[in-house]
Amino acid sequence: MSSRSHLLNDRTAEHYRRSLTHGVERVAAKLADAEQPFTGVTPAELAPTVSAVDLEKPLGTASEALDELERVYLRDAVYFHHPRYLAHLNCPVVIPAVLGEAVIAAVNSSLDTWDQSAGGTLIERRLVEWTAQRIGFGPSADGIFTSGGSQSNLQALLLAREETCRLVRKNSETALSTPQILPKLRILTSECSHFSIEKSAVLLGLGPEAVVPVPCDEQRRMRVDALADLMERCERAGETVMAVVATAGTTDFGSIDPLPALAELCEQAGVWLHVDAAYGCGLLTSQRRRALLDGVERADSVTVDYHKSFFQPVSSSAVLVRDRDTLRHVTYYADYLNPARSVEKEIPNQVDKSIQTTRRFDALKLWMTLRVMGADALGELFDEVVDRAADAWRLLAGDERFEVVVEPQLSTLVFRYLPPERQRSQGGDEETLTDRANLYARDALFASGEAIVAGTVVDGRHYLKFTLLNPETSLADIATVLDLIAAHADQYAEQQTAQRTAAPSPALSAAQAC
Repeated sequence: MSSRSHLLNDRTAEHYRRSLTHGVERVAAKLADAEQPFTGVTPAELAPTVSAVDLEKPLGTASEALDELERVYLRDAVYFHHPRYLAHLNCPVVIPAVLGEAVIAAVNSSLDTWDQSAGGTLIERRLVEWTAQRIGFGPSADGIFTSGGSQSNLQALLLAREETCRLVRKNSETALSTPQILPKLRILTSECSHFSIEKSAVLLGLGPEAVVPVPCDEQRRMRVDALADLMERCERAGETVMAVVATAGTTDFGSIDPLPALAELCEQAGVWLHVDAAYGCGLLTSQRRRALLDGVERADSVTVDYHKSFFQPVSSSAVLVRDRDTLRHVTYYADYLNPARSVEKEIPNQVDKSIQTTRRFDALKLWMTLRVMGADALGELFDEVVDRAADAWRLLAGDERFEVVVEPQLSTLVFRYLPPERQRSQGGDEETLTDRANLYARDALFASGEAIVAGTVVDGRHYLKFTLLNPETSLADIATVLDLIAAHADQYAEQQTAQRTAAPSPALSAAQAC
């Protein structure tokens, strides 16, 4: 076949249809046949297969390429749709969104300017308006789709930085330059917040020291009194609080900070409030739990990740602002792209609101989902996983083999296996043995491919983590995974106890040497 025969156009439409049908059939077969979420393949085992592919010699047909893809990817992919994938904030995806993904790839719109996207621009703007309404923002709100929560947080903090610098210059008796202001800017955020807050501070020229962690309560929520104390401390030190970042669904615990009280404090102090709702945004569609987000409408900016709790394929995120005028801080004009005269002509160029230029039409996935399923159906799916987490918490709380850190507000559970007291008493350092047993159990479970769980560190100790985003995950699935964890951890603890018991004491070894 000629090289032109692979271009998608009017003459190759039938080739396109056959190729995609073949690919969809392959993936559908894998989804139907996946007996566990992972094969357990190691990097060392898979790397030679991938390295052996000669990229200078094309296979020529989609069928042959799919056969090869089976070996290098599909066979060993991690399948998030499996009910025993319980690790990270990766969701199974809804079919209407996958259909939207196929349309996006084929048409290949770029959402930076109107003359590249036309209807796509209006669809994205309509979805931003819809999301802002769900948040509770007024008619002055706006926003933009992004690649993910980290980018949304970065853009929100960029806007906060520019607004703060503007206010500092306005209220200063002497002319201050931005380089003079930046070293004194501070971002106050929960000690449980996402790492992208610190990364954003570095990217914005503030440095990691600009991020000041605020202590949390026993439920892993930001303490309002601690935030007030830190704000006062910053003022006494001559520092300027650039933003307070609240979290509506922390990655580890799913905790939701007390948004109304934080909003009140920020309004009184005139400080930008950003709410990172990348995880908890699914509550915007819940008919039973929407009240958990009360206060989010008082934020200056909000991050939402549709590819978490809206069951959308990666990537699909957005940053929303209460006042659209603040988006001017990312507006730049180029004569070849979005000349300033386009504003006078009221041409809607989305690049005027984004830190990206070329952007995929990711909004279409959400559009197709809402048009086929509706928002209530998404809310029901998210409520199901939150319900399941509550059931799992009760299961863990009643199981003497485990300890669980906190009762979840959303769908995340942090817990650890406790080896039997006999093993702990004979295994040396009790906490070290427990840490190692849990680490071993997680690694052994992953290697088996039977289930996948995540891990984290709480107060210096190693814990395991379930992140439930699959409504198909049953309590029986969770109970089975807990039994697998216990078996692996107990095996490790038994081995360590046996080794310690068998090893001669140092005194005895010295005597034997004599």
